[in-house]
Amino acid sequence: MNDVELTNEETEKVLQFQELTGIEDINVCRDILIRHHWSLEIAFAEREKLNSGMPSMYASSTDTRAPAVINDRFLQHIFVSNNRNNNSNNNGGSGGIFGIFSYVVNSLINWCYSTLSTFIQTLFSVFTERDRIVTNPLEDVTSFIQNYNSKYPVHPVFYQGTYAQALNDAKRELKFLLVYLHSETSSPTVMSGQERITETINFCRNTLSNPDVIEYINNHMILWGCDISSPEGYRVSHSISARTGHYPVLVMIALRDNKMTIMGRMEGDCTAEELLVRMRRVVSDNERWLNAARHERLERSFNQTLRAQQDVAYEESLRADREKERKRREEREEIERIEKEIREAEEANDRRRDLKERLKMELVQEVPSEPSEKTIDAISIVFKLPNGMRITRRFLKNNTLNDIHNFLFCHPNAPDNFVISQNFPKRILECGKVILDEYSGYESVSEVIENLRKTIVSQTITEAGLQNREVLFVSDLDA
Repeated sequence: MNDVELTNEETEKVLQFQELTGIEDINVCRDILIRHHWSLEIAFAEREKLNSGMPSMYASSTDTRAPAVINDRFLQHIFVSNNRNNNSNNNGGSGGIFGIFSYVVNSLINWCYSTLSTFIQTLFSVFTERDRIVTNPLEDVTSFIQNYNSKYPVHPVFYQGTYAQALNDAKRELKFLLVYLHSETSSPTVMSGQERITETINFCRNTLSNPDVIEYINNHMILWGCDISSPEGYRVSHSISARTGHYPVLVMIALRDNKMTIMGRMEGDCTAEELLVRMRRVVSDNERWLNAARHERLERSFNQTLRAQQDVAYEESLRADREKERKRREEREEIERIEKEIREAEEANDRRRDLKERLKMELVQEVPSEPSEKTIDAISIVFKLPNGMRITRRFLKNNTLNDIHNFLFCHPNAPDNFVISQNFPKRILECGKVILDEYSGYESVSEVIENLRKTIVSQTITEAGLQNREVLFVSDLDA
């Protein structure tokens, strides 16, 4: 875990996963957790599935087609049965130069024979392949595992899925896939004690049941097996060119340069020790490809995480900028709204002041003329204004209280919004009152006067009980 710095939480999950699974390589634990988006529960569940031979949930639902497999013999370790080598040695005569010459000639003959037979079988399969259409590959695999369990109960865990699912799981999990092709009829015979049995039976009884072999295969690779007599086994044997007629055949496949590649091929019987040596050699010589793939995945995951964090930070910054811009816009709109209200209020006040001036010019004409001192029906009233000024004015007794109001409303020293009160007795006189705040200022003077007349109480001065030399107080309602 030195290439990429992990957080404390991620490091703790890696250690927990290593403790749960017992995987020695901590980088493998980290890689598994990364593939499962750091979900400890899902990664452990998937690991348990593969350990029990069950396909992963991804393989079960999506992997219906097998990825292409590179079958280049120059990239493979090829191992053949010791029995075949021994027979060649026994029939070949002496060693030395003649032995080497015989080995080269036999190898050349075997290669020519293998190539020719492969070509003939391929050509023949074009016309016979229709008879081996795979209808249910999973049923072929499960049937093989059941039959194998009944004959050879001790063995490594077989992958309980199709060849396509096994390939995809091995590619996804970056593990070696060990393909075992089984055939008890297409196999040479050997002596086992006093019994002559086929190499396949001997291999299953003594090699594949060995505890060290079982432990190594279960810990380091996925084992997929099938009988070549079934449609699925036959199809796979053709796809990996395992048509040697010398069974059992084991093929080791793993990821190399982003392509599933056959890295090892073992044909015929061998001892458990030989099988372990062969598998370890293939693993050691090709592990670097899986390590490179793990490193590439780690870098890709790190870059994706970094981009995701940068996207989150960018979105957060963008959200903060949007929030600031929204607040600035709201503040600007609020200032504009207040300024607009102030401007509209000032304009309305200007209109009402203009309306008031026009109204005073109209109402002043309706104020009755002041009678002379000698007029018998005249009374003198003293108005005390809020600013302390006293105004004396004579009215006729049959003049109305509204005439008094209009007089004061049009007087330059009187307030615009006022009430008239009397101290003895203490009361407020009911007279007309102009409330300009009720108007927008667009109304005409005649409209305002018409509304004013609807509220006037046409009470005369005499009816109001006012006598000569009355003192009336004018109170400013806006003060």
